[in-house]
Amino acid sequence: MEIITESNRFPRTRHQEWGWRHLATLSTIILTVPVLVILASLLQPFGPAWQHLFTTVLSDYIITSVILLLGVGVGTLTLGVGTAWLTAVCDFPGRTLLTWALLLPLAMPAYIIAYTYTGLLDVSGPVQSSLRAFFAWSYGDYYFPQIRSLPGAICMLSLVLYPYVYLLAYVSFARQSGAIAEASRTLGKGPWQSFFSVSLPMARPAIVAGVSLALMETLADYGTVAYFGVSAFTTGIFRTWFGLGDLTTAAQLCALLLLFVFALMSIERESRRRLRFYPNSARIQPARLLLRAWRGWAALFFGSLIVSLGFLVPALQLLQWASSRWEHVFDDAFMTLLGNSFLLAAAAALSCLFVSLLLAYSKRRYNQRREHVQVEVAKLGYAVPGTVIAVGIMLPAGWLDQHVSGFLSNWFDNPPELFLSGTLGIVLLAYVIRFLSIALQTVESGLSAITPSIDESAQSLGASSIKLLKHVHLPLLKPSLLTALLLVFVDVLKELPTTLILRPFNFNTLAVRTFELASDERLADAALPALAIVVMGLLPVMLITRSLLRGSAQHA
Repeated sequence: MEIITESNRFPRTRHQEWGWRHLATLSTIILTVPVLVILASLLQPFGPAWQHLFTTVLSDYIITSVILLLGVGVGTLTLGVGTAWLTAVCDFPGRTLLTWALLLPLAMPAYIIAYTYTGLLDVSGPVQSSLRAFFAWSYGDYYFPQIRSLPGAICMLSLVLYPYVYLLAYVSFARQSGAIAEASRTLGKGPWQSFFSVSLPMARPAIVAGVSLALMETLADYGTVAYFGVSAFTTGIFRTWFGLGDLTTAAQLCALLLLFVFALMSIERESRRRLRFYPNSARIQPARLLLRAWRGWAALFFGSLIVSLGFLVPALQLLQWASSRWEHVFDDAFMTLLGNSFLLAAAAALSCLFVSLLLAYSKRRYNQRREHVQVEVAKLGYAVPGTVIAVGIMLPAGWLDQHVSGFLSNWFDNPPELFLSGTLGIVLLAYVIRFLSIALQTVESGLSAITPSIDESAQSLGASSIKLLKHVHLPLLKPSLLTALLLVFVDVLKELPTTLILRPFNFNTLAVRTFELASDERLADAALPALAIVVMGLLPVMLITRSLLRGSAQHA
């Protein structure tokens, strides 16, 4: 009879667990290198290019970025909170349909909506052409707002980013206890007074979080501001790097941009720390505020107008432009674009999923400060603009290429000069840094639903960490893993600045090709790849909508 001892009951467990922990720590260090490199650039001397920027355009970058943030903040706050309150608290015709339709603009990248509205509202577009034909006007006889401007960029970004605020505000309004609303009304407050004095303050942490997400996406945007000729930080980084040929000064600009990002993160965290509201334990579902007659139709019109401007109008315009080019769907060029985009997005999604499982499972398995810090640090990548990540990767990659090539030149006559720069490997690394937070939060949410008693039972039977993950957690995590894969997959498809900077030569994706064609004013030619991005972007939106409606149904 075999005697079971501690050593043969858990064979190689300690060795595997230490290897797992070290791998998680190594992954976190690699993920933080680009940000550390960018911050370290501030320690280098500021060269002539920086002096030139300081005396000419740096103030424009700062002022324009601040105005852009303020404008998008007000726009997303107004649209997101207004629509969330209408759909979560009020009852009117078409409310259920509008609840999920208001999330559709999430599938429309900001740079694509900018191209479509430029084609619609520009001087040669159908809107101004129709006005001139109807009123017999000539160009210069009338005033029409310039779409390619800072206000135009604010409108475009607000139309596609307000769902961040809408989603979080809707959940917050829907979960507020009816007892609080009834108490407010018994004190003589009307619906509007209750909204401003009770509901809105309780939802402030969620609203601030949503606005912060929208503003971080605004700082990360390149396609919209570049196409509209707006001098923001991201366009300045591109001009400094590719125009002046100074990567160090571009990195220092990135560090300045990071200060904006960290400021937004600090504001958001401070808001969550100081504003905490807890739902009443005796939950009473409040009766919806019935909007009768013209008020109900006005609410439906307001919500439908936002959905139309943020999704339906640009989507229909893309369909119209693409309708004359359907024969190119099966062209070798388009199929190559589709294949490149699909393979790159799939590889990035799988990589993010692997790293997120590594970090999230380490946090669950050991639950020590080290693992908690690693997870929080890994989540910071989503707040860092893709342009900053790309510059932060190119600097160490170029340094390694230079030293490896110098070392090999002692042994070979003509060694290759580039080993990392311009490869798909660093593109995937940038994607993992940028979008790991999406997969990590999804996996963490799935793991939190698995009771710890299951882990304890498996460990008592001698299961190692790897076996526990493989045979217990992964089968239970299938829905969360699929959701994480889809969300990262579609976000990578839409990502523009990272791909534009780091892609190998002669390697194009749908996003890059759309940007190139639109920059050449070939808007109709850009419609087909843009439409492909939008259609694939509907997948995660449908997932989010399903979760939203299911959650609201549980509170009904």
